[in-house]
Amino acid sequence: MPEIKSLVQRMNPFGPRSSFEARSFLALLGIVALAGITSPVTFSGSNIFFQLGNLTDVLRQISLIGIISLSMTFVILTAGIDLSVGSLLAFSSAATAMCLTRYWVGTSFALHLFLAIGTAIALTTALGALNGLAIAKLRVQPFIVTLASMIGVRGLAKWGSNNENIDLGFGTDAASRFAAIFRTKTLVIGSYAVLAGIFGILLTRTVFGRYVRAIGDNEKAAHYTGLPIQSVKIWVYALSGLLTGYAGVLYAAANHQGNPNAGTAYELDAIAAVVIGGTRLSGGKGSILGTVLGTLIMGVLTNMLRLNNVDSNVEMMIKAIIIVLAVVVQREGKAA
Repeated sequence: MPEIKSLVQRMNPFGPRSSFEARSFLALLGIVALAGITSPVTFSGSNIFFQLGNLTDVLRQISLIGIISLSMTFVILTAGIDLSVGSLLAFSSAATAMCLTRYWVGTSFALHLFLAIGTAIALTTALGALNGLAIAKLRVQPFIVTLASMIGVRGLAKWGSNNENIDLGFGTDAASRFAAIFRTKTLVIGSYAVLAGIFGILLTRTVFGRYVRAIGDNEKAAHYTGLPIQSVKIWVYALSGLLTGYAGVLYAAANHQGNPNAGTAYELDAIAAVVIGGTRLSGGKGSILGTVLGTLIMGVLTNMLRLNNVDSNVEMMIKAIIIVLAVVVQREGKAA
């Protein structure tokens, strides 16, 4: 019934499904089927890919890129780009580890955790907002601003940590307990799922989301209609810093260390997931659901190739081909 279909679409936090999202979903099903067919088996004959442990490993492995990709969707929808997310993740992981091991050591565990995580995320959010300020107020191209930020923030992370990894340890102190809690599959995957729902609602059910789409679709028209273009752009890049900061916290827990060299090429993986999910690089068109599907496609593909011991260089070439094909499909869908 049309009425039921309309009701389901209104209740969906990700918004109505587009034809591109439907194709992305079918592509995901195809890759999952192929991964199952080509998967090696255990001595008992069990398919390794479909084992619960492997499937949850895939979800945990994609969660950090997935979290970053959620905010990258908003950035690209405004016809922007954020090349600094890898460096921001490294900065956040180093700041988290530094705060856990060197500052507020005498406080209670809960307060110590709150201060460490809050400080790291607040700093990356501020750095993201600075990107937005330079783009919106100084009218510098997002590529140039975030490229400079990528270099500068990476240098800041290395300088602040003396270019050394900051180990969290495996004892019973606050840093070790933090790592034990924040590296669990339940928390990491759950965080990604909750944030995907929140950002899906933010994009499809709020005025801010409509402003983001309108600015990316036609910034000149948005200006003539009086939309707050500058403040929206600042908020979009601040959100990018916020989510990337949280991803850096999870990275520190997963690796039991703050690493100023972490996050290399994460910006490329995030952009690839967003593009494969159907978000148009020129802005204005895209969805969080599409980005989630794009992230899953990349994750399942990576897992399939690694289970079959495919060379990492071949893996990168295959991913490059998929990205190009995704752009071609977008173009054909737009022409149709």
